[in-house]
Amino acid sequence: MSSAIRCTQLVKTYEGRPPVEAVRGLDLAIERGECFGLLGPNGAGKTTTIEIIEGLLPPTSGEVEVLGLSWNRQGDEIRQRIGISLQETRLSEKLSVRETLTLFRSFYRRGIEPDEAIRLVELEEKAAAWVGKLSGGQKQRLAVAAALVGDPELLFLDEPTTGLDPQSRRQLWEVIRQFGRQGRTVLVTTHYLDEAERLCDRVAIVDHGKVIALGTPRELIASLGGEHVIEFSAHRGDAGPSQVGGSGAVDPSVVADLPGVTAARPEGDRVCLSVAEPHVTLPSLVTRLQQLNLQLASLSVRHASLEDVFVKLAGRHFEEEEVAAP
Repeated sequence: MSSAIRCTQLVKTYEGRPPVEAVRGLDLAIERGECFGLLGPNGAGKTTTIEIIEGLLPPTSGEVEVLGLSWNRQGDEIRQRIGISLQETRLSEKLSVRETLTLFRSFYRRGIEPDEAIRLVELEEKAAAWVGKLSGGQKQRLAVAAALVGDPELLFLDEPTTGLDPQSRRQLWEVIRQFGRQGRTVLVTTHYLDEAERLCDRVAIVDHGKVIALGTPRELIASLGGEHVIEFSAHRGDAGPSQVGGSGAVDPSVVADLPGVTAARPEGDRVCLSVAEPHVTLPSLVTRLQQLNLQLASLSVRHASLEDVFVKLAGRHFEEEEVAAP
């Protein structure tokens, strides 16, 4: 069976002085039936990539196949088989929810009834309400319903939960899971890494227009060498100036050789240790700090996440955003 999406050496350059290369030779293969996440900070090239795959932007170079078809030769057929929820969807505020979905349903040769789409996103109580009267979360769910009303084989969701409250986010997560249970394909972009870990079968982390990591969330987190992270900070005692810098941060190298530690990196005034078994490392950490006359100021243990994978690969956090491409 062919892939649902295949990109080969995808490039998108925006003219300017200097030109902005938003996508730089990106390769991607998304299999049918999987929920695939495209992750990265703002400006990484996620939205540009997904808009090229959706047929909304022409690539500067490279090839794109969607459901085994080409936008150049079979664009109309592709449009009938996909559903798209854009990063920002503007709908007529003077139409009701049901009227909006009836309009979108008319764009497709086949699909589901508008009331069925309303049920899928749990907007039954708002079916007769004007779009302009909906909350932000309800409008977001309506945008997803508009993408579902054509009964697509492939669903595109670009930052579907940005700005939503936790309850609205979880409601949309369940809509996406229900779609996936039907054996259909979802491509979602997000900068919420917990969202990707919960929803996606596989993810690609994109930075500076290139894929820098690809795999299941579990595989990528396992690549850190430990499933847990110990974060701590310490104060200098009467001695140990060589172990604590002028900023008060501990030098990670003084704890990198502790039992169970697979990696040590600085995080501002803290140190992050990747470990497999925190209960093995923690006693040794406390002993080492005492030997160095350093006093613990803070200490926490958590599960490793995709955020840690990005920090390891890119050397910065997701929230350290870049200027988005035009």
